[in-house]
Amino acid sequence: MKKARVKEYFTFPELLLFSAAALLTLIICVCLGSVNIPLSDTVRVIWCAICRLPMPEGISDTIILSVRLPRVLCVALVGASLSLCGAAMQGLLKNPLADGSTLGVSSGASLGAVLAIAFSITIPAIPFAGTMIMAILFAFLSMMIILSLAYRLDYSLSTNTIILIGVIFSMFVSSITSLVTAFASDKVKNITFWTMGSLQGTSFLNAGVLFAALLIFGGALLIMSRELNAFAIGEDNARNIGVNVRRIKLWVLICVSALIGVCVSIGGSIGFVGLVTPHIIRSITGPNHKRLLPACMFAGSIFLMLCDLISRILLSPIELPIGVVTSFIGSIVFVYIFYSIRKAK
Repeated sequence: MKKARVKEYFTFPELLLFSAAALLTLIICVCLGSVNIPLSDTVRVIWCAICRLPMPEGISDTIILSVRLPRVLCVALVGASLSLCGAAMQGLLKNPLADGSTLGVSSGASLGAVLAIAFSITIPAIPFAGTMIMAILFAFLSMMIILSLAYRLDYSLSTNTIILIGVIFSMFVSSITSLVTAFASDKVKNITFWTMGSLQGTSFLNAGVLFAALLIFGGALLIMSRELNAFAIGEDNARNIGVNVRRIKLWVLICVSALIGVCVSIGGSIGFVGLVTPHIIRSITGPNHKRLLPACMFAGSIFLMLCDLISRILLSPIELPIGVVTSFIGSIVFVYIFYSIRKAK
C-alpha cells in the first residue's frame, strides 16, 4: 500500500478557499453596522472605487469608503499579524500558551503608547505617528532588555529563561502603565478605552502602515517556516541539522516585536487572537509551519473581523471595545480546546 502523501506547502486550493472566506467576511463586515447597507450596493461602491469609476447615485459611499472599509481592512491586517506572531512564538518556544505577548513586548508597546497619549506626544501632519513611534520604540526596547537579561542569565537563550523573564517584565511594565494612568487624570478615559483595544476611526493610511509591516516582518516569518519546523523537534536537533539556533531565534523575536509594536500602536491591546487561532488552525492543517503560518494569517483576520462586527452591532449604537469581545470569546474557546485535548489523552 502507498503511504498517504503529507502536504508540505500551503496549496493553491487552500489559498483560494481561505482568500474567498476572508474576502466574503470583509464584505459582510462592511455591509453590517449601525446602518445596514445592501450587499450589492457595497460591492458596487468598492468596485467603482477600485476601477476609478463614477460612484452610483443614492448609495452611502461615504460610509463605506471613509468609515467602514478602512476600519475593516485595519482589523483584518491586525488579526493576521497577531495570529501569525502567536503561531511563530508557539513554534519557537514550543509552548502552547505562548503568543506575541509572552515576551512582554506587547506590554512594552502598550507602555510607549500610553506615555504618548498621557503626554500628548504627536508629530505634526501625522496624527497617530507619535503613538506609533513610541509603541514601536518601546517594543524594541522591551525586546532588547528581555534578551539582554536572558543572555546574562543563560548564554544559550533557552526557551524557559525567555518566557520567565518575559512574564516578570510584563508585570513590571504593567505596574508602570497603571502608575502613568493614575497621574494622567485628564486622559484616563482615552487611555482606558485604548488599552481595551479599538480600531475605531482608523484610516487607509493606518491600513497601509499595517500592510507594509505585515509584508516586511510577516514575510520574514514565513521565510523562516522551515527553521520553525526544526525547532519543533528540539533546539539540539535543530542545531544538529544545521540551523543557527541563536540567529533564527533573534530574528523571529525581532519580527514579532516589530509587528506587535505596529498593531498595538494602531489598535491598542487586543488579546487572545495570537493564542487561540493557531490552536484551531493547527488541528486543521497540522503542525507544519509552511502550511500553518499562512493559514493562521487568514484565520486571524477572519476571527478579528467577526469580533469587530460583534462589537459594533451587539449593543448598537453603543460600541464595545474589540479587546473585550476577543477576550470573552477567546477565553471560552481556549478553555474548550484545553478541555478537549485533556479529554483526548
